[in-house]
Amino acid sequence: MKTSILILFFSVATFLVSACSEQTEEKMDMASATKDKKETALEHAEKHMDPTYVCPMHPNIVRDKPGNCPICGMDLVEKEQEEAEMSGEKKILYWVAPMDPAYRRDGPGKSPMGMDLVPVYDEGAGLSVKISPTIENNMGVRTAVAEYNKLWRSINTVGYVDFDENKISHIHLRTKGWIEKLLVKSEGERVKKGQLLFEVYSPELVTAQEEYLQALSVGNRRLVSASTERLIALGVSDKQITNLKQSRKVKQYVQIYASQDGIVDNLNVREGMFVMPNKRVLSLADLSSVWILAEVFEKQADWVKEGQSAEVRLSYLPGRTWKGKVEYIYPSLNQKTRTLKVRLRFDNLDESLKPNMFAKVTIYAGPKSEIIVIPREAVIMGSQNRVILSMGKGRFQPREVVIGIESGDWIEISKGLDEGDVVVTSGQFLLDSEASLKASLKRMTAKPENEMEMKTTSDKKSDAARSVRGIIQSVMIEQKKINMKHDPIPELGWPAMTMDINVADDIVLDGFKSDDKVYFDIEKIGDNFVITSIQKHDEMRGK
Repeated sequence: MKTSILILFFSVATFLVSACSEQTEEKMDMASATKDKKETALEHAEKHMDPTYVCPMHPNIVRDKPGNCPICGMDLVEKEQEEAEMSGEKKILYWVAPMDPAYRRDGPGKSPMGMDLVPVYDEGAGLSVKISPTIENNMGVRTAVAEYNKLWRSINTVGYVDFDENKISHIHLRTKGWIEKLLVKSEGERVKKGQLLFEVYSPELVTAQEEYLQALSVGNRRLVSASTERLIALGVSDKQITNLKQSRKVKQYVQIYASQDGIVDNLNVREGMFVMPNKRVLSLADLSSVWILAEVFEKQADWVKEGQSAEVRLSYLPGRTWKGKVEYIYPSLNQKTRTLKVRLRFDNLDESLKPNMFAKVTIYAGPKSEIIVIPREAVIMGSQNRVILSMGKGRFQPREVVIGIESGDWIEISKGLDEGDVVVTSGQFLLDSEASLKASLKRMTAKPENEMEMKTTSDKKSDAARSVRGIIQSVMIEQKKINMKHDPIPELGWPAMTMDINVADDIVLDGFKSDDKVYFDIEKIGDNFVITSIQKHDEMRGK
């Protein structure tokens, strides 16, 4: 009996082991077959190839074989497969009211109609443009990085050279008379201090000399002092009074001498002319220092301060720079040119700066620190200033920016860029035109996502609707509101929904309750929609 049991046990064990071996071999064969069916790298590449050709600058031009773009003539290039987008949640750009897309907020909340705001997500590429490395190289695309730095608020303007009025003297007679002998014949002549300029005959001067000699002969000190002061008051120099005292002879002609070194300016007389005291005979100007009068635009008027450094360059002496300072800022603007006059003073010992010369002026008005700056050439200026951002891997995207001050080749970006953003400095106009073309095509081919969007984009909405069917969900008597579940309202472009609606002040809500079926009129008053009429019905119309 025991032998039979052992035989039976070994038979069952042998059967089980055999079955397990066959099952294991079958699994191994299936795994091997699966492994053999794994695609090769070539098969994987072929599966993802897109055998179409596209124009680098006009993506709407697509062909199934190589050729040239019919618009710009560029060679068509093989269309590359777009890289898979990274998985993850989309970024919320802003929140809008479902019924009024113009109502935007930075976070969730309620619309003026009491509806929940809905998020608008970043769709990724947007109006970006992608080009191949070859095209990017052929276009000569260069980039620069936006960075925090400081810019000197330099004022570049123009001005003209003028006399330093502190070093100008005017020659006038102090009595009427005749110019008998004029020793300076023309403007611009150089004179030295004490040099004889002209001689004048004046009866009053002759009489004053005679009175002085009579006082000397009498010996009256009071008369001598009074007559001496009268001669000085009439413009007779101390040297001439001394000579008169020594010679005791009246001179018919009185000499007028230069009071300073300089050049003759505004020579208004000739020999033999009769001159009155109110007439300027001539002026003497010293050119050892000069003024430059610069014009500063009104928007830069607040930048300039007295004492700031300035540089001047003249076209007739290229490469040479004069350094000076802002000496005075005039208190009022020129009414016609809307510019502020600024006076600069420069030493001019070699007299290379000549009056009325035209000058290019740079005033250094101090730095503005901790601002984002980029090369000025990166900004595409127009009604909306923008730059082209390099997103990496041949992708570019336009970005609107707000610009600030400019200094040389650099410009401040006060809004629109962050530190580290890469902007295009060469080739950006071609990229911008391509992005604009893409935006235009997108607008022409865009389809509304739903019927509601089609209504808002194509139909003109009204501000009121009549006999709208609805069911009251709740009544808020104190707030003068009703939570209403209503049918679609085509006049307003609204779908069927449940929402809080304001009620006009003259409507009494005491007789209404939840689940009442009503017809109501709604109208936009101010910024809100208001129920202006409401009436109960036992049944919904049409049911």
